Amino acid sequence: MTRSIVVTALGVFAAISCLSGAAPDGDPRSGSDVVLVEVNGVKVTLADLEKKHAGELFQAQTKYYEAERQAIEELIDESLLEQQAAKEGVTVAQLLERHVNATLAKDPSDEALRVFYEGVDTKDSFEAVRDKILESLRQRRMAKAKAAYMQSLRTQVAIVLRLPPPRAPISMKDIPVRGAANAPVTLLEYADYQCPYCQQADPIIASIEAEFKGKIAFVFKDFPLNMHPDAPKAAEATHCADAQGKYWEYHDLLFKNRQLDLAALKNDARDLKLDTKAFDTCLDSGQTAAAVKDEASEALSLGINGTPSFFVNGRSVNGAVSYDKLRAIIAEELSAASGQAVAPAKSAEPMPSQDPARGH
Repeated sequence: MTRSIVVTALGVFAAISCLSGAAPDGDPRSGSDVVLVEVNGVKVTLADLEKKHAGELFQAQTKYYEAERQAIEELIDESLLEQQAAKEGVTVAQLLERHVNATLAKDPSDEALRVFYEGVDTKDSFEAVRDKILESLRQRRMAKAKAAYMQSLRTQVAIVLRLPPPRAPISMKDIPVRGAANAPVTLLEYADYQCPYCQQADPIIASIEAEFKGKIAFVFKDFPLNMHPDAPKAAEATHCADAQGKYWEYHDLLFKNRQLDLAALKNDARDLKLDTKAFDTCLDSGQTAAAVKDEASEALSLGINGTPSFFVNGRSVNGAVSYDKLRAIIAEELSAASGQAVAPAKSAEPMPSQDPARGH
């Protein structure tokens, strides 16, 4: 019979309560009008703090959530190992020796190690680094074997996570949405058409949309970076295309062609058979520049400093993002929407890092 591990997080970090306007019973910060500090007689309230530093607070609570989530994942693993060890009548160390260490392959030959050595950036001789290479390979193999064993234990139990993630209040007013109407999950990306990492993320998003067709909606918001001179005008062009009902077609074409100079932007409009006179007038006049600026300002207010940056139902997906990581969070949100708050398996390798908002 399946056993259940229920993990409940109580006393969530104060920043979460602050940003949401709620506080635990008995907490003096029980309202947005509570005074936090006085400077020369000028009172600064909780509402003032939230208004002026909302992005910093949101990023802080997101980092705390991730740390808390990591600690919970480790607690789950410890509990599973202890339960399985008791079941088999051994210690945890003996359990790991039996199911992890004993499964490891024999050490590779020196010939194989030399092949690995050739790919290492070092000026030391093979003999000088041989033992370090061997130990590194052993640790990698052990980590993979333990991860596989832990996953096998997780599949035998129901793990219900009751830790609420922080969610950013992001406006969807007058924003083009692709996907199912009233979808239970919205994947939102802040990105820059000239950002190489955003270009690499585009096929990942396409795969996610295909897998969860009918279940998710996708939203793209502009965050052109200062280091990319063609990005602002490219973003404006998508909004000009939106005025003629061709936002997504134009959006996809920009990522496909990767040509963002003014002439190329206008050629794309011709390829899509838009009203080119209206499009050119819109683009040349900067008619949609304010809309792009508003979206970029919103990104900054959320503490975003690089592209691409993703949100799933308002949940910030921090750090390098992979298909597996996005898929896991989306699956978790779908489970929650259906009333099953199930903790997902850990994600795999990430895709390349973000473009920073400010160049070096």
